[in-house]
Amino acid sequence: MRESVVTFQNVYKSYPFYHHVRGVKNFLFDFPRNLNKIQNQQYEALRDINFEVYRGEKFGIIGHNGAGKSTTLGLIAGVLKPNKGRVIVRGRISPLLALGAGFHPELSGKENIVLNGVLMGLTRREVQQKMDEIIQFAELDDFIDQQIRVYSSGMVARLGFSVVAHLDPEILLIDEVLGVGDIRFQRKCVKKMREFKGSDTTMILVSHSLPSVVNLCDRALWIEDHEVRMIGNAQEIAENYCKAAGVEMDLNPQKPVVNTEVTNVIF
Repeated sequence: MRESVVTFQNVYKSYPFYHHVRGVKNFLFDFPRNLNKIQNQQYEALRDINFEVYRGEKFGIIGHNGAGKSTTLGLIAGVLKPNKGRVIVRGRISPLLALGAGFHPELSGKENIVLNGVLMGLTRREVQQKMDEIIQFAELDDFIDQQIRVYSSGMVARLGFSVVAHLDPEILLIDEVLGVGDIRFQRKCVKKMREFKGSDTTMILVSHSLPSVVNLCDRALWIEDHEVRMIGNAQEIAENYCKAAGVEMDLNPQKPVVNTEVTNVIF
């Protein structure tokens, strides 16, 4: 029997609409009505979401902009909490969401590697054992002892990717962040992701690149209008998604292509 590592049970997530009120006096003058607006007017990002991801599975999430894909990843990562329902995660989360977001600008690259590894639940010894590999992959030998604040944005992103990708992730979350650095470095990232495909790492990928989802994932979830539209084999989900959109797309997973735009890597 397969072991579930991520479970969504009747999950709802909404955000309040914030209304502009001209001045504190106006807000207090009609306090009950203004408070009711804040409390009751909500944007519903996810509605009654149910699915499971199994240990070692490669799982894709697709849908149009604003469908709720990134909110789903945020709930898995624990940075968001559902308004209703339950999100159960069994395992250590390694997010490839905003590369370098957790780095401290006054610490060196090497010190930030240790800091992030410990925050991911590893011991200092475990991080030190991977240190040389992380630095070599990020190609930052000449800067690794410098403070992060002197790094370019590309250098920070490369180090962020290398840290997460080399510290033995159990559950890897990826949200459209693989366009890191130049084309040559992007290809290194693609190669690393292909290594994860053949590993025991559970991988959850949010992407607008359907060939990426087909090539990397076993199953996929299609979210539409904040609800589950379909879940199943990644190839079948991608084909149905294209059909519903009225477009034809080459979903051949044997044709890896790297887009020249750094914001989108197609596997």
